[in-house]
Amino acid sequence: MADQIKLSEVEHVKQASNYLRGTIDDSLQNRVTGALNPDDTHLIKFHGSYQQTDRDLESERKRQKLEPLYSFMIRVRVPGGVASADQWQRLDALSDAYANGTLKLTTRQTFQLHGVLKRDLQQTIAGFNQVLLDSIAGCGDVNRNVMCSSNPQESELHRQVYETSVAISNHLTPRTTAYWELWLNGESTYSSAINEGEQEDVEPIYGKTYLPRKFKIAVAVPPTNDADVFANDIGLAAIEENGQLLGFNVAIGGGMGMTFGMPETYPRLADVIGFVPADKVVDVCEKVLTIQRDWGNRENRKFSRLKYTIDKVGLDAFVTELHRRLGYELTPARAYRFETSGDAFGWNGGPDGKAHVTLFIEGGRVYDKPGYLLKTALREIAGFHTGQFRLTGNQNLTIANVEPKHRSRLQAILEENGVWSKTEKQTALRLNSLACVALNTCSLAFAEAERYLPQLLDRIDHVIRANNLTDDGILIRMTGCPNGCARPYLGEIGLVGRAIGRYNLYLGANHAGERLNKLYREMLDEDGILRELTPLLEAYAAERQPAERFGDFVVRRGVVAATTHGQNFHA
Repeated sequence: MADQIKLSEVEHVKQASNYLRGTIDDSLQNRVTGALNPDDTHLIKFHGSYQQTDRDLESERKRQKLEPLYSFMIRVRVPGGVASADQWQRLDALSDAYANGTLKLTTRQTFQLHGVLKRDLQQTIAGFNQVLLDSIAGCGDVNRNVMCSSNPQESELHRQVYETSVAISNHLTPRTTAYWELWLNGESTYSSAINEGEQEDVEPIYGKTYLPRKFKIAVAVPPTNDADVFANDIGLAAIEENGQLLGFNVAIGGGMGMTFGMPETYPRLADVIGFVPADKVVDVCEKVLTIQRDWGNRENRKFSRLKYTIDKVGLDAFVTELHRRLGYELTPARAYRFETSGDAFGWNGGPDGKAHVTLFIEGGRVYDKPGYLLKTALREIAGFHTGQFRLTGNQNLTIANVEPKHRSRLQAILEENGVWSKTEKQTALRLNSLACVALNTCSLAFAEAERYLPQLLDRIDHVIRANNLTDDGILIRMTGCPNGCARPYLGEIGLVGRAIGRYNLYLGANHAGERLNKLYREMLDEDGILRELTPLLEAYAAERQPAERFGDFVVRRGVVAATTHGQNFHA
């Protein structure tokens, strides 16, 4: 039966790639074009990079009979979102030397470099590997960056949870030596032996064709769901006792993407299936991943995520197979509660006397502009800071473990460069906003997101302030297409691009990330968005119940029905 399956094009490319080598080396040497060979555009994703074009320049370049302006986005893996000051400084320098001068902090706690030309790919990737960062499995049909709750106040518990996320990441990292050959000159003897045909690469977990589609894992520490665990293929909620990690509640089958016009595609939240002790969680993650490897759809990539595998075979059948592969059963899930999926901004102290400050980074974009020298400020801070730079799952940044002697100096730098006011003076709505990159570089985008959301928020903020909602943290998320990179279907207000200047409006998600929203209006322009949101925000200010969140309010009032499962998302 297996040989009768009509595999997708990407499956054939992976099969013939010699463990992700393909002809990437030849593509890099070809100076006639700024692009890669077509098959290599699939394979380079596994190495952490996407080939892109500047869509703002398409028409003009066509007029001049030039090929599109090709460049590459590189996604640097940062398990748990924790980077050192040295790593920050190196990425900052590489962004100036080879990219577009900015850093993008993503919704998966990673760095992205944009605008890297093909001729600069090798030295850029080698540059951050020198400070113990890599980009292997940053993209592609593998387990991506493992997220972890970024709340540093949890102290010993947070340390244990972070170490678990790193262990999962290390265990599920592809073993192919192609990455080291292509980007780091293949210096290992193992790589040389493979090149000489003496032995073959082995992928003990993935096999030659890796997974049917991308795979995502996130870990959170209740009551904060800042990693949006239910949006992931595997979501882990830490269970503690007296500050010590006991284990994790395991949820499986989450994913955000869908396709317009195909109601059989839908976002889905993960289902909690039980509890696993901390020392067995890596094993559980591996076995869930291998079931998806073996059972996932390799014919049609639109249905290749774990969520569709589970809904096809049934959750009970999937869990039965998981228990069979584990050789033991998960125990019933433990009690827990999530209260928010947002970040806690400003200063707070840890139990060891060190302090942490979380900054709002609009759209996750680190750059300088007149009156707001964010990149300059963070570069200066990295020069003396002895703690970490922690990326949050909400595109923000925590400067963690600040020595008491450095706090006043750090605060002064933030104020002098206009960075502190960017966090201190915003409405809570803006502080809880997310936006994907979208135009001008994402090939899938139908509309703007990162470049446009601040302008839209300027107008919505007038409504927010007029109704005394300045301190109410409503989740608002915008994407340029329905693939869901900024998790728009978990926004209490979700805006998904349909065409230039036109968005679908979704309402009614739960603030803690435990309920999807629902389509409310289609194809709205900016005035239409304001026309729909204004009376709803006014009603929320006047009629909400004590402590009621906006998403819960619109569901209670019947503005939209509650989405109880991905399969009724479109209902």
